[in-house]
Amino acid sequence: MFKNQHFYHQHIRKAIIAFGTLFNNIQVRRTNANGEVAQSLFVPLSYAPKQKFIDRIREVPDLEPGRATYQITLPRIGFEITNLTYDPTRKLQITQSVRSLDTTTNGVRYSYVSTPYNLGIGMSVFAKNQEDGLQIVEQIFPYFNPDFNVTINEIPELGVKTDLQIILDNVSYQDDWEGSFDKRLSVVWDLNFTIKMNFWGYVRDANLIKKTIQNIYSDNSLFEGSAPVNDIVGTRITTEVDPSDSLPTDNYQYITEFDELWSSE
Repeated sequence: MFKNQHFYHQHIRKAIIAFGTLFNNIQVRRTNANGEVAQSLFVPLSYAPKQKFIDRIREVPDLEPGRATYQITLPRIGFEITNLTYDPTRKLQITQSVRSLDTTTNGVRYSYVSTPYNLGIGMSVFAKNQEDGLQIVEQIFPYFNPDFNVTINEIPELGVKTDLQIILDNVSYQDDWEGSFDKRLSVVWDLNFTIKMNFWGYVRDANLIKKTIQNIYSDNSLFEGSAPVNDIVGTRITTEVDPSDSLPTDNYQYITEFDELWSSE
């Protein structure tokens, strides 16, 4: 593609994993008449479209025990990507770059600043009764006020670690009886999130700069397009590392030389 360079930083994959990790330990506890915990279970979490779960629930709507073996287990949490949009509010100057030392080659690698995008995530909480659904959402809401940050290793090649901002945008709720009163109750909580993520480009190898030369002119006539008034018109500053074959991980020093610039130069 661009410049025939292949790269894949797994940005969306990392964002999905980080998002799912937040909700993979939610529990539901059911008590008996004495207030004692009679059952405790972890809520399954999976990446799947909401409609898929609704269709599975409606396949076997009866409340009779021992119904079909393919009945879906509730409560359950499912989430999916809903949209991906560019975020101009987080745009940085595209000529900026991030550099890092490559410990394997003792060289320097760099990449230009990332491109900001907002990843929309729709998450649904499915339950067969009100109590299970309320237990689940109440273990989620307090942590989003309205956002929650997760640190991810965004670009390992450059040592870039980023706080992934996850924002809870809105919540909706629905419960429906399917048919008569002997049919099951469908309780669904819909939570919409936005993940502030970045896309990085190709990571390049950079050449090491070991010598710099600066010419500083002091004769104002040079800037006015006139002939130099003085024989000495400025100073040349030369800086280089010593020894000249030093690597970034070596011990080295800088040697600076100052030379006068003459009008004949």
